[in-house]
Amino acid sequence: AALQENLDKKLFGQHLVSKVVVKAVRGFLNNTNAKKPLALSLHGWTGTGKNFVSKIVAESIYKKGLQSKYVHQFVATLHFPHAHSINLYKDQLQSWIRGNVSVCPRSLFIFDEMDKMHPGLIDSIKPFLDYYELLDGVSYRQAIFIFLSNAGAEKITEVALDFWRNGRTREDIQLTDIQNALSVSVFNNKNSGFWHSTLIDRNLIDYFIPFLPLEYKHVKMCVRVEIESRGYTVDEDIVSRIADEMTYFPREERIYSDKGCKTVDAKLDYYYD
Repeated sequence: AALQENLDKKLFGQHLVSKVVVKAVRGFLNNTNAKKPLALSLHGWTGTGKNFVSKIVAESIYKKGLQSKYVHQFVATLHFPHAHSINLYKDQLQSWIRGNVSVCPRSLFIFDEMDKMHPGLIDSIKPFLDYYELLDGVSYRQAIFIFLSNAGAEKITEVALDFWRNGRTREDIQLTDIQNALSVSVFNNKNSGFWHSTLIDRNLIDYFIPFLPLEYKHVKMCVRVEIESRGYTVDEDIVSRIADEMTYFPREERIYSDKGCKTVDAKLDYYYD
C-alpha cells in the first residue's frame, strides 16, 4: 500500500511504471514459493524517475530504505570503472551477492548505468537470477534485482511521439505498445552491455519497464513537490520560470524535457538559497 501511495504522490507522468512496479513487487512479496528472484529492468532517459522508483521500492520494503544494510547499490562507472579488472570485479560481485543473500534472503540489489556495464560482468550476475533451487547451498529466490539503464530510451520516445502526433494521450499508451519493441531495442543495442549478455536471451528479466519522457506539465509538478519538501509555499511564478528554463525536444515540437526533472533541485537553489 505504501508503495502504491508513494508512486501516486511523487512520480509524475509514468502511469505504466506505477502499474507494473506495484503489481510486480506486491505479487513477488506475497508469493511464498517464488521460482526465481525478481528482476526488474527500468529504461528511459535521465531524469524520468528510474533512481527515484528504486528508492521508493527500497523504502516500501525496508525500514531504512536505501540506508538499509540489506539494500546494495552499484553504479557501473563508479564501482567497475576498468575493463582490464573485469575478472576481479566478477569475483568481488559474486562474493558480495552470495554473502549478503546468505545473511538476508530478502536482499535488494540495484545496478545503475547497466548500459555502461561490461557484458562479462552482467553475465556474472546471471546464475543468481536463474531458476535454481540452491546455488552452493544458498537460495536466491527471495532476492530482488533492479537494473537501471538509458538503453531503449529512443524507442520509448518514438512510441510516445507517435501517440502525441496521432492526437492520443500518453495515458493511452499500454505496456503492450512498448514492451516488445523495448526488449528488442535493448537486445539489439550494440552500445549496451545487455546486448552482449545472456540475461535477455535466457528470459531472466521479468519486466522491462519503460519510463516515458517528461512533458512541461510534469516538470512543473516536480518543481512544486520539491518546493513543498523544502517547507516553502509554492510560488507559481517560480514554478513556471524553472520549467521554462529547461530545454525541450524534438527541436520543432519541444514536447519533452531533455533532462526530465533531473536539474530541478539545483535550479531551486538559485531561487531559495
